[in-house]
Amino acid sequence: MSEYKTISVPAEVKKELKKAKGDKEWGEFLRDLYKEATEIKKKKSFKKLTNELSEEELENIKESSKEFRENFKLR
Repeated sequence: MSEYKTISVPAEVKKELKKAKGDKEWGEFLRDLYKEATEIKKKKSFKKLTNELSEEELENIKESSKEFRENFKLR
């Protein structure tokens, strides 16, 4: 059985979160919320990076990554 912990949050915050979670269990809801936030941050960072790099730099990264995957071997 899983161990449970209590997280203290302001009453207003809990009220908003409770409305958003609907019928989900708190653990599932918070995990989904965390995953969604993490995915959004990754996409935002990727977009920022691609905007800062030239097409040539992006192509070099792509080729380097492809070469690495093709030649990578575990010992």
